[in-house]
Order: sequence, then C-alpha cells, then structure tokens
Amino acid sequence: MSSEHPKRDVAAAWAVHAFTASGIVLGFLALIAILEGDKLAAFMWLGLALFVDGIDGTLARAARVKELTPQFDGTTLDNVIDYFTYVAVPAMMVYWFGIVPPGTEIYVSAGIMAVSLYTFANTGVKTEDYYFSGFPALWNLLVLYFHIMQSSQWTNLVVIVVCAVLTFVPIKFVHPLRVRKLRHITLPMTVLWAATSLRLMLISPEVEKAQEASPIVFWLWIVASVYFFGISLLRTISPQANEVDDA
Repeated sequence: MSSEHPKRDVAAAWAVHAFTASGIVLGFLALIAILEGDKLAAFMWLGLALFVDGIDGTLARAARVKELTPQFDGTTLDNVIDYFTYVAVPAMMVYWFGIVPPGTEIYVSAGIMAVSLYTFANTGVKTEDYYFSGFPALWNLLVLYFHIMQSSQWTNLVVIVVCAVLTFVPIKFVHPLRVRKLRHITLPMTVLWAATSLRLMLISPEVEKAQEASPIVFWLWIVASVYFFGISLLRTISPQANEVDDA
C-alpha cells in the first residue's frame, strides 16, 4: 500500500516514528542518571522526553502516519514509551531518591507501576473532547512537583496514594495540546508552565527553596498550575462543557 504514495511522504512518516522512538532513549538516559544519583539530569532527560511526547502526535497527524505506514502502530509505540517515561522511570526516582518514608519505597514504587497499568489499558481513558478520565499516570510531573515544592516524605506518600486512587475515579484532566476549549489560553499557559518549571527545577533544594530563590517565577508557576487544575475541575463538575476536537 505504501508504494501508492511518494517515497518522500513515506520517509517523512517513518521519520516521525523515529522521532517518537527517541523518547525511549531519553527515558533510558534518565534511568542512568538516577542510578548515578543525578536527580537534575534525570529531570532534564524526562523533560526532553515530555517535549517529544507533546509534539509527536501533531507531527504524526500532519505526516499521515496511519495512512502511509499502516503496518506500524504508532499508538502502541507511543504507549510503550509513555509507560516507561511517565511511570517506570519516576517510580525508580521515588525508590532511589527517598521521596517517600523509609521502608515504603519499594511498595510505593511497585504500586505506581501496578495502578498505571489500568491507565494504559483503559480504552475510556480519553473523553470525546480529549480530556483524560482519571489520573493519567503523570508520575513524572508529580515527582517534579515534589522536587520543586520540597514537600515532606509523608506528604509525598499521601499525595501518591490519593493519585493512585484517582486513577479509578472519572475526574477529568486536561490535555493541554488537544483540548480545543480555551486553547488560546491553555497553550500560552503550557509554555509558561514549562519555562517556569525548567527554571525552578534548576534550583538545588539543598541550597535554597524555590519560592525564596526566584519568587516571581515560582508564583507564575503556581498560577499556571492552578489554571490547569481549575479547567480540569470545571470539566469534571460540568460534563455538559463538552467540545469534540475534530482538528
């Protein structure tokens, strides 16, 4: 079937798949950084993997990968990489860096990996308007919040347990790139959140607190975070605010 299409277009489609596949390499580099005790490097590699995951879907649709490479399932590829970078590597961070109370690390990390299987196997994980239904296994972002907020081990444990439970609760979480409603606000907020997260991530918690080292950036980060929480909450309590993404 691919012979019916220009070779250049087919090559472009395969190039997008290769770009998506780079996420697994970035995740592996993050894993190595964890084993070397370099939390900052681990976050940097995971951040790059998040960037790849954020734009590869748009590239795939533009390159018509389903049409041009029908023998290769990009969705399965994406899910394999996402489980590794969103779940397995952050679970290792929880275990390796003492993010939860001593003696609970292995149970919490294993629990994260176990409950996340439901997210990736749940065919109803996305609504028609591209919100996620249930906590969407964003453990990489959760660990980042722990790092920036410098929260206690017991607080981290409670938050992880709550998120694990929310995996099975049909609350809604916005997909910042695919949800059309308020996209003109959501996209700039996504850029703001990413930029401020990068700045705050670079602050060493052993030296100073993020809110003291860079208060303006910290509160801009909080504003962006509250925005995403707010629109997700609004969609949860107002199911009628449903707008199908036909783009």
